[in-house]
Amino acid sequence: MICFPNAKINLGLYVTHRRDDGYHDLETVFYPVQLCDVLEIVPAQTTSLQVTGIVVEGDPHQNLVWKAYQLMRKKFGEKIPEVAIYLHKNIPTGAGLGGGSSDGAHMLMLLNQFAHLGCTKEELAAWALELGSDCPFFIHNTACFASGRGEQLEPISLDLSAYQIKVEFPEIHISTAESFQNLVPRKAPLDLHTLPQIPIKDWKNLVSNDFETYALMRYPKIADLKAKMYQEGALYAAMSGSGSAVFGIFSQ
Repeated sequence: MICFPNAKINLGLYVTHRRDDGYHDLETVFYPVQLCDVLEIVPAQTTSLQVTGIVVEGDPHQNLVWKAYQLMRKKFGEKIPEVAIYLHKNIPTGAGLGGGSSDGAHMLMLLNQFAHLGCTKEELAAWALELGSDCPFFIHNTACFASGRGEQLEPISLDLSAYQIKVEFPEIHISTAESFQNLVPRKAPLDLHTLPQIPIKDWKNLVSNDFETYALMRYPKIADLKAKMYQEGALYAAMSGSGSAVFGIFSQ
């Protein structure tokens, strides 16, 4: 059984408060894009994980796909069979595109189908939160206003299918920890619930990503890439998430 975990972009991102638990409250709009990894599971004698494509550093057992399998195995026991897991990475890591989170969330959904568990989206989203703050978004995978740590989701009526979304990665990896260490929380300057009512051509002067202040100064290549998007005619361009990928929204 195979699926294609997709990336997301952030349309606006405001970090509003540092919490006592060490996390931050934020406000953003998550939007799915068609840059995808490939995830496949097949029956096997012993569960294993093979990762190809873009190199993913670190212990494979820390991969969210592996953690998702172990989570479902813990919840459902032998209802979750031994499988060989194949993950082909096309979504760059450290890019603010949510690739790892998407892989983990899609693994939950894939196992739900594979083992005929009948779990609801609400159940899967609750378990996805155990993997990471933005994992629940990929269970729903539709435009959402996100708050809290990114796990409080409200669907919004935003359809960009009439536009071309171009995503580029400047080969710079920015850790989430680095991004937060160089950011000062502030009150959101715009209610992102209103984003669908604002013409996209006006987003440039109204919608911002708080992580850009540090990232564009520290890594000029990201600033150059954003400027390039506008030079090519983007209606709106921004860095996604905590960086470093940059996207542009273009008329078809």
